[in-house]
Amino acid sequence: MSASRTGIGWDSHRLAEGRPLVLGGITIPHTHGLDGHSDADVLAHAITDALLGAACLGDIGEHFPDTDEAFRGADSLALLREAVVRCAAAGWAPVHADATLVMERPKVKAHKPAMEEALAAALGLRGADVNVKASTGEGIGFVGREEGVAALATVTVERVPATTSSSARPRI
Repeated sequence: MSASRTGIGWDSHRLAEGRPLVLGGITIPHTHGLDGHSDADVLAHAITDALLGAACLGDIGEHFPDTDEAFRGADSLALLREAVVRCAAAGWAPVHADATLVMERPKVKAHKPAMEEALAAALGLRGADVNVKASTGEGIGFVGREEGVAALATVTVERVPATTSSSARPRI
């Protein structure tokens, strides 16, 4: 068996009025937020999907379905923390995450360190082990028209002794 694996995650959500803009667990001032069943944090969702994929545990929708009212308005960092627990139970632990936000506005450069720290804490990593980048859609597609935000992530995991932790739903 391999001692390490890497997974890829992707997510996108529409921008909507009347919702907070939560990215990487940080609320960022903006005229619109992301529409979704949970807090719609595309960055945390992409990282969660990459983590689950690296551990061969399916995807975020299988673990935290948008058809389950228990996850309505859920804190996506709580879901990421629960995904870490489920990966540990399967014998895998994250060691690195790299992600790219794709959005036109607002600019997030000033918020990236806080996002990296929040994501690292949820993953059980040091801030230096999580990297967040930002790009625009260059005026092309749904991102370029400022209709939504997307995120792409990779997470590397390493094999660790499996735990007997409960895989119960997070208390959110």
